[in-house]
Amino acid sequence: MTRLRPAAFLDKDGTLIDDVPYNVDPAHVRLTRGARDGAWSLRAAGYALVVVTNQSGVARGLFGAHDLLGVQARIEDLLGLELDGFYWCPHLPAGVVAEYAIVCGCRKPAPGLLTRAAAELGLDLARSWMVGDIASDVEAGRRAGCRTALLAASPPPTLRPAPTLVAADLADAARRIVGDPARSDHDEHPAPLA
Repeated sequence: MTRLRPAAFLDKDGTLIDDVPYNVDPAHVRLTRGARDGAWSLRAAGYALVVVTNQSGVARGLFGAHDLLGVQARIEDLLGLELDGFYWCPHLPAGVVAEYAIVCGCRKPAPGLLTRAAAELGLDLARSWMVGDIASDVEAGRRAGCRTALLAASPPPTLRPAPTLVAADLADAARRIVGDPARSDHDEHPAPLA
């Protein structure tokens, strides 16, 4: 029986790349500080790298789902590595494109993107991390059964439950995740780091 791999689920906008609202122009894609080093550290430690992102611009009619493929290619080019997965939620109940104007189970904070990726890629959610820059990222990871890392100067006082750790950027989060002695294969439910 093949052992499931742990993953680092990465939010896209504000976590991996600069947040430029509704951007699908690869020329405007820029990595955030620490993104390349963090991604390489996580990959070297054996984590699958999977982007999970809400993309309501599809439901709003601002761009098509196929436009995200160019963004994915640009991110991989800037990182200098291939992602293990790139999952997006195109839905928004108030959207103008009828097929995407629905309530779904994949729009974060729902865990659907993470659970789908885990099923399709053979990932162990209990040994995985969700890394993001807003509360819905943390909540999606928590609901999926992952540990969570929030990229922020400090967590909002109203964020409950608190993320497993708070880090300055993806490189800082990766250092702490990789250095986590609780990530042992024998400990499926480690104590929080923060």
